[in-house]
Parts: sequence; C-alpha cells; structure tokens
Amino acid sequence: MSGAGSGSGAGGRGPLSPTELKRLHRTWRRSVDLRLGLILDGVQNPYNVGSLLRSAAAYHVESVWLVPPAPDPSHSGVSKTALGSHKLVAWHRAESGPEAVAAARAQGFTTVAIELTADAEPLFAVDLGPAVCFVLGHEDRGVHRDTLAAVDRVAFLPQLGKVGSLNVSQAGTVALYEALRQAAPGRSPTPPPA
Repeated sequence: MSGAGSGSGAGGRGPLSPTELKRLHRTWRRSVDLRLGLILDGVQNPYNVGSLLRSAAAYHVESVWLVPPAPDPSHSGVSKTALGSHKLVAWHRAESGPEAVAAARAQGFTTVAIELTADAEPLFAVDLGPAVCFVLGHEDRGVHRDTLAAVDRVAFLPQLGKVGSLNVSQAGTVALYEALRQAAPGRSPTPPPA
C-alpha cells in the first residue's frame, strides 16, 4: 500500500488519508519493542544503498554502518533512490566489516549476517531478539569472510523458486520485516513445529 488516497472509504477498505496513515504507523511503532541496525558490508551499487536507506527509514532503523566501497548518501544515485529518506537515518562510516560489527555490538545489537553459508540458519527460525543489526554484503561477493567471522549468527532467506538469491536491497527489506514480524505483539518468534 502506498498510503496515497482520500480516506478509508466504504467499509474501511479504501486507501488511508495521509493523516490516517501517520496515525496507523504511530500506533504500530508504539506497540513494538524493537531496535534495528544495518551494516552494508561493501554494498557497492548506489541504487541498492539508497533503497536500503529507504527501507531503513521505513522500519525505523537506528543506525546504518557503511563499509567501503559503499557510497554515502551524498552520492546522486543513493539520494535519488532514497528519495529523501536517507535524512531520517543515522549513518556512520566504518573502515571494515569487523569494525562495524564491533560498533553495533557496542550499541547493544546482536549481529546477524544474511548470507548463504554452510552453517546459516533459515531467518524465520532464528530468534532475533529485541535489538538486531543485519549485515548485508557486496552484490556479487556477499559478506566478507572477516565480517562473517565477527558476527553472532548467520541466516539465509529460504527460497522455493529456481532463482537462488535476491537483490541485496530486497533481502535486507525481507530481513527487516522478519524482525518486525517476530517483535509484533502476540506473535511467536518462530513458527510452530510441523
């Protein structure tokens, strides 16, 4: 839902007005006890960085760490994709992934890399807890091995189709959503056993 519209319409099924949308988000934000962070460990494409900053703003991410060669928000491609949302997120430069992981831990985050490794767990099976920082890697090479050695957990996004991976900005948004889903009032952090 884009949030555009002129009211709730008949039966509450129409698009929300801007005021109704703000009220909905405010109520939801107050009902969830969750802190989020992101580490972009070498995410190189400015459009991916901008998209992730937009998702970070939408999910109320506290901090984003940019690890080279990730461009900062002043890059035209980043700002074009972020559509101003990069101004709503605190971002920091880190010289390496392990440095960013240490900074996230110092802020009380558990670090979870989203990567395909032999020891990775399905993301929905990981109890993400109340403060999680997701680590996302380079578009082709993934999360750097030194960064993988530094994180608390490694998780992957199970996929059923013939494509084995998602674009990094899509994967990051899915991870942020899963953290929110787990933190939602009345929700179980992991699915029931089959």
